[in-house]
Amino acid sequence: MTSTSPSPALNVPEALAAFWRERHYSTLTTLRPGGTPHVVPVSVTFEPDTATARVVSRRTSKKVRNIAEAGEKGMRVALCQVDGGRWSTLEGRARIRTEADVVSDAERRYEERYGRRPRPNPERVLIEIAVDRTMGRGI
Repeated sequence: MTSTSPSPALNVPEALAAFWRERHYSTLTTLRPGGTPHVVPVSVTFEPDTATARVVSRRTSKKVRNIAEAGEKGMRVALCQVDGGRWSTLEGRARIRTEADVVSDAERRYEERYGRRPRPNPERVLIEIAVDRTMGRGI
């Protein structure tokens, strides 16, 4: 298992970065107001150089509402990607971004990883995660 401890300067091994460039879907875990986990499948992009993960979503989705209800400082979340015996988890603080240029950039990154542009959606927002911990096995 590879692991890094929380750090502002996240040093991501190339094998882990490469795994997050492969075309896989992931799960995102947020917490409901009562503290129980809400786990949903998502498409995610990860930029190791800035330790930023991005998930585009609908403004009214439960995951977005969970993060928004956490307030200005955001919410700790986990993204997990699995491929057979290989897996990786990215942890960090998520916040909601609504700026059109930021959302458009996230859509472009999505298209690069998944080979298609997300359908137009005026309710689209970005869940931006400042990753501060990684772990994984088999990568």
